[in-house]
Amino acid sequence: MQLAILCRYLKNEDEARALVRELLVSSADIEPDNSAEALSIHIHRMVSPVHDKAIAALLGELTEQEFCHPETGAKMIFALV
Repeated sequence: MQLAILCRYLKNEDEARALVRELLVSSADIEPDNSAEALSIHIHRMVSPVHDKAIAALLGELTEQEFCHPETGAKMIFALV
């Protein structure tokens, strides 16, 4: 499903897979908010505006799915910064 989100913005599936690999090694800031029981994950921008747009859509979808951290149960909120 996540790959399909990226493919809406990219030329082909291979480019989407390469972007996922890039995302997995990209820099991020993690900020816990104990009062809201949330964990904000701020992913640093990608190399190109097209990639930023694709990743922002993916992160938005992940946030909407309301994933929780496996150890703390904190809601994970993803954003591109």
